[in-house]
Amino acid sequence: MAENNTSNIGFEKQIWDAACVLRGNIDASEYKSVVLGLIFLKYISDRFEAKYKELVEEGDGFEEDQDEYTAENIFFVPENARWSAIAAAAHTPEIGTVIDDAMRSIEKENKRLKDILPKNFARPELDKRRLGEVVDLFTNIQMIEHGNSKDILGRTYEYCLSKFAEQEGKLAGEFYTPSCVVRTLVEVLQPFNGRVYDPCCGSGGMFVQSAKFIENHGGNINKISVFGQDSNPTTWKMAQMNLAIRGIEADLGKFNADTFFNDCHPQLKADFIMANPPFNLSGWGADKLVDDVRWQYGTPPAGNANFAWLQHMIWHLAPNGRIGMVLANGSLSSQSGGEGEIRKNIINADLVDCIVAMPTQLFYTTQIPVSLWFLAKNKKQKGKTLFIDARKLGTMVTRKLRELTDEDIKKIADTYNAFVEGTLEDEKGFCAVVTTQDIAKQDYILTPGRYVGIEEQEDDGEPFEEKMGRLTSELSELFTKSHELEAQIKERLGAIGYDI
Repeated sequence: MAENNTSNIGFEKQIWDAACVLRGNIDASEYKSVVLGLIFLKYISDRFEAKYKELVEEGDGFEEDQDEYTAENIFFVPENARWSAIAAAAHTPEIGTVIDDAMRSIEKENKRLKDILPKNFARPELDKRRLGEVVDLFTNIQMIEHGNSKDILGRTYEYCLSKFAEQEGKLAGEFYTPSCVVRTLVEVLQPFNGRVYDPCCGSGGMFVQSAKFIENHGGNINKISVFGQDSNPTTWKMAQMNLAIRGIEADLGKFNADTFFNDCHPQLKADFIMANPPFNLSGWGADKLVDDVRWQYGTPPAGNANFAWLQHMIWHLAPNGRIGMVLANGSLSSQSGGEGEIRKNIINADLVDCIVAMPTQLFYTTQIPVSLWFLAKNKKQKGKTLFIDARKLGTMVTRKLRELTDEDIKKIADTYNAFVEGTLEDEKGFCAVVTTQDIAKQDYILTPGRYVGIEEQEDDGEPFEEKMGRLTSELSELFTKSHELEAQIKERLGAIGYDI
């Protein structure tokens, strides 16, 4: 069986369990920055120390030369911020102040991190004895056992993000998209080379998975350039730290900003756009953007930003660019507020490449059923759209949460690749290739179930006449039994004075 997304999490869970002890009375959003801030501090210190030892061994006295580090995209860590200094103060009452000072020193020496790192470790609500114990846990990481520090700390950051999402419920939708959903987008789009953009990037999961995809397929991460933005200041900072831990250079704008009103990349034409915008966002400011240049296919309704997000992305697409995005299922068929007309215009422009209906319970944050939309400016299969009904895929990993396994993701990606190559055969109940004319006959509704049909049932070998005879006999017996029960219920109710 393939690994699913929660496998190999021994150390990550150890960190999470220890960090949970820290929580106390701290608000979840602030506690999150404490845990993720510590992971980040340990990561950049480890990277610095490894390079520092190299320079010492070379013997030229350059170990304190900042340029030696920045040349290799390594953050310079001042002496008071190195993990050795943090570890030495772990069991003193000043540990919180020591960490806050370390964060300030790192920001001062590295302009890219200015005003991004958390500095809330000295607050009285944070138990300093427990903070020291978590610092000890980081100090004692056995790198040989767990893999290199970049990998393990990156995985720990991602694991803790998912656990915060699980805890915070609805609020977590602002920063976290389940890993298996992001991986599905990435495996279909295959962003090997070019500009990757996410206009509502949350904690940066789309970029992290893109980098992982490239590494897993022997590519060069430096062949992609990363652009994004997010309106939430805390989330924007988390993304900056998440990408720095992964060694990903990214332009997320100079500050957090609303994508519709303050586009940080107005001239960008991206090769790959991946996004999970807020579902069914109302009150997004439509009245102030009525004649916006981005609304090429129709003005989005004020009560729902789904088609505003979609058109913003199409506007930013390069001539051969492709989009992979998550949208609530309502967008597949809605006719309200002019959405049906916008969808019709986008379909007639031959932009819709593939629609995937996803299974339920993939998100911590919502039970709203979702689909993946894949659009392309220059489709390989002109005038055709692939529909995939993946609602039966996935495995329940908790009572409330489902994940797509590696095999599930591969099945979706392989189906898409076969469609692009022109070798795909329709599979009843799972996939179908449909012409734009046939979509028009369905009133431009994009629900995959309309097109893929119902899965064919295996013939059990029982002749039809015999089966009908058996089933009608069984039904007759059930009717007889129900009448007996009905009589008994009436009799008992009558005994206590109630007649039906």
